[in-house]
Amino acid sequence: MRITKIASLLGAQIVGNADISIEWLLTDSRSLCFAESTLFFAIRTECGDGHLYVRDLYQRGVRAFVVDTPQEGLEEAVQLVVSDTKVALQRLAERHRESFTIPVIGITGSNGKTIVKEWLYQMLSPDMVVTRSPRSYNSQIGVPLSVWGLNTNTQIAIFEAGISQPGEMQALQRMIQPTIGVFTGIGPAHQENFQSLEQKKAEKMLLFKDCPVVIEAPEEGDALERNRQVCAQVCRHLGMPEEVIQERLTNLEPVAMRLEVKQGRHDNILINDTYNSDLSSLDIALDFMNRRPDRQGRQRVLILSDILQSGVPSAELYAHVARLLEKRGVERFYGIGEQLQQSASCFAHIAEQCTFFSSTKDFLQSAHFASLRNSMVLIKGARAFHFDAITEALEQKVHETILEVDLSAVVQNLNYYRSFLQPSTRIICMVKADGYGSGAVEIAKTLQSQPQVGYLAVAVADEGALLRAGGITKSIMVMNPEMSSLNTLFEYNLEPEVYSFRILDALISSAERAGITGMPIHIKLDTGMHRLGFDPLRDMPALIERLKHQTALVPRSIFSHFVGSDSDDFDRFSAEQYRRFLHGADILQSAFSHHILRHMCNSAGIEHFPERQMDMVRLGLGLYGINARNNALLSNVGTLKTTILQIHEVPKEETVGYSRRGVLSRDSRIASIPIGYADGWDRLFGNGRAYCLVRGCKAPYVGNICMDVCMIDVTDIPDAQEGDQVILFGNELSPSILADIVGTIPYEILTSVSSRVKRVYYHE
Repeated sequence: MRITKIASLLGAQIVGNADISIEWLLTDSRSLCFAESTLFFAIRTECGDGHLYVRDLYQRGVRAFVVDTPQEGLEEAVQLVVSDTKVALQRLAERHRESFTIPVIGITGSNGKTIVKEWLYQMLSPDMVVTRSPRSYNSQIGVPLSVWGLNTNTQIAIFEAGISQPGEMQALQRMIQPTIGVFTGIGPAHQENFQSLEQKKAEKMLLFKDCPVVIEAPEEGDALERNRQVCAQVCRHLGMPEEVIQERLTNLEPVAMRLEVKQGRHDNILINDTYNSDLSSLDIALDFMNRRPDRQGRQRVLILSDILQSGVPSAELYAHVARLLEKRGVERFYGIGEQLQQSASCFAHIAEQCTFFSSTKDFLQSAHFASLRNSMVLIKGARAFHFDAITEALEQKVHETILEVDLSAVVQNLNYYRSFLQPSTRIICMVKADGYGSGAVEIAKTLQSQPQVGYLAVAVADEGALLRAGGITKSIMVMNPEMSSLNTLFEYNLEPEVYSFRILDALISSAERAGITGMPIHIKLDTGMHRLGFDPLRDMPALIERLKHQTALVPRSIFSHFVGSDSDDFDRFSAEQYRRFLHGADILQSAFSHHILRHMCNSAGIEHFPERQMDMVRLGLGLYGINARNNALLSNVGTLKTTILQIHEVPKEETVGYSRRGVLSRDSRIASIPIGYADGWDRLFGNGRAYCLVRGCKAPYVGNICMDVCMIDVTDIPDAQEGDQVILFGNELSPSILADIVGTIPYEILTSVSSRVKRVYYHE
């Protein structure tokens, strides 16, 4: 739709001249995809203001905005100015809906809306082009985004409508304008804002104003059966033959958003339903578990959190839960949350089957969790309880590629570099980039107990916040603080590098507003890298002037960075850098009575310039087992390994992999291993350039590296077989060797290992 037409439909004032064709409506700046055809609605809510993200979106290419106040500096954009941006979004959806004369199914009720919607989609989509609400887009903002999905190919639409308080349904009705209404029933969910169930039902039924047909789910029967029946009734109304209805009913699949069946560890089957928590959905999930065939006779286990916002007194609520457990054949029950603990008496008659915990963490650390074996486990909880941690702990890891991290080797490398230092010299340990790919929290836990480690250093504030969340109490330096992260610095007691007057002024202003005094900062000087930093001569007077006339910030250290400490070829320039640094550091120190720490040596500098160690040094690559001077392997920290999935006997002159790049010059044994570029494995390793190790022997890569799999030649390793371990890098095959092959540096090899590769930590 052209932006001029949208402006006309909204009655908006147009600021700007661009005439853009709009395909996408956006309310969350994080979801931007097609900037050139997106219209952003800057919506104000209790939690935020979309206008704060307009300028960022403009920089990212968005050129159409709906705002309530014109924004400055958007010369190439068009702004539609309205009095209320949320109302404008809803009005646009309403006008868009009016241009369609197709059947539209509107679904509301307390429970089952998403299941009915998805099941109707499963039943109707073989015959018709169906547009439906994505996920549970049933709110004041979700519904207009759903309705916008109507297009000229749509033959029938299915939209959910959900409300949490009186007065909300009218706007949803005007946007959906259903021709077929579906009411899934009334229940206690979100009852707190309604005086009674009758009032809530009356409010929900407003969706069906002017709707010619309303189909209501039966009150009798279990929840799944009621949902099946209402779907069947809708299909009958649409003229679907009865035999087709019955066939499709029998083939309905669980809604993936709610019920996910996964193979678990220790011969467990997991049914993951952490989407929401209420009585009706619990009944559906229990019914699903009870109906699931299982020839191994697994014990049926329920892990349930407190049921929040039910509007039902706890005694009544959990008495109902207890009855459900009996009815659905639950043999073991774990209840998590304060409400369940306090309502334990409701389960007295089945007490031997029940155990209660105050938190998810307590359950995960318990012997009960550790003993889960050969069970069918339904995991059902409100999002606030973070039951995804339970699923993660129980889920079988089908990805057979792991990175083993030797924490004792980290300490050995630390001690290697300590041998070059005076006892008084402190070490700043770099744990940025998730600990160079090894896992920052576990590395930091190991380092913070080492007495000579004075600081941990990260790149950005969010990395520091993750360390704090992981229990790290050591001082943390943030090397590249961003303007948007200042509050994070304050909240988590992080110490920023300051490299420009812009960041300095912002820090002073923000810290003063927050009432902060004496916050340590670290002054960066540019002595030759020309990346970040103050000029050690020209900028010093103004820097001192700013620092002396405020109390929010205190310079804790001053530092710079050697450009070429890894090579003797740059020794003369390194000496000049050191001279410039000392000059700037002396000027700063002369203005303050307290001692300002000095540091300049990185991993290579520690070894190459021990006379320049000063108060502190910064240890990065060397900590992770690579000598920064010569790329030699120190104590190996990380071993990336996988296993052989399959071996093929492939004749001479056949090809292997995409684009037929792997041409075989002999009859070969080709093994497939589960690692690819999605795991961070460089495509340049393919076609024989690099190799891995199988049974200690070299196995070159054959053909192109694929996304999830690559192929290796094991012809010269006759004992190799499926299931064998494969070393991708480690003690026998250093990351430095791989880096040399593809013309990069070991840093890139280490930090490229994807987060989907499981990290396993051990300490010898």
